Amino acid sequence: MTILSTLYVCVTCRGGGEASAGEPRSGARLLAAVERGSAQAGTNLSVVGVECLSNCSRSCSAAVAAPGKWTYVIGNLDPEQHASDILAFARQHSAHEFGLPVWRERPEHIRKNTIARVPPMPLKESP
Repeated sequence: MTILSTLYVCVTCRGGGEASAGEPRSGARLLAAVERGSAQAGTNLSVVGVECLSNCSRSCSAAVAAPGKWTYVIGNLDPEQHASDILAFARQHSAHEFGLPVWRERPEHIRKNTIARVPPMPLKESP
């Protein structure tokens, strides 16, 4: 299966507060929920936990990226409510040639909580 997009999930996000002793942070719980959802759906997404997306004031956060495509940073993700939204958006991103899913077709939470849209890096040409 060819991987078309990568979904990065910040595992250090606190998402509104400190975790109880022995409990994983909200970001780690979001990653676990996304991994479960991705495995169940059999998606062609790569799901990667990262240490920090520097979006602490609007955590939990995730980013969707692929070579030659626009990158999106999404915030205010709740591990119990938004794993399916970010997965749906990542699949839309993956399916679009330039990583630009139709705005109206994106999950509502994603439309309202997109932090940034970053243009693709130019691909280095071979000599």
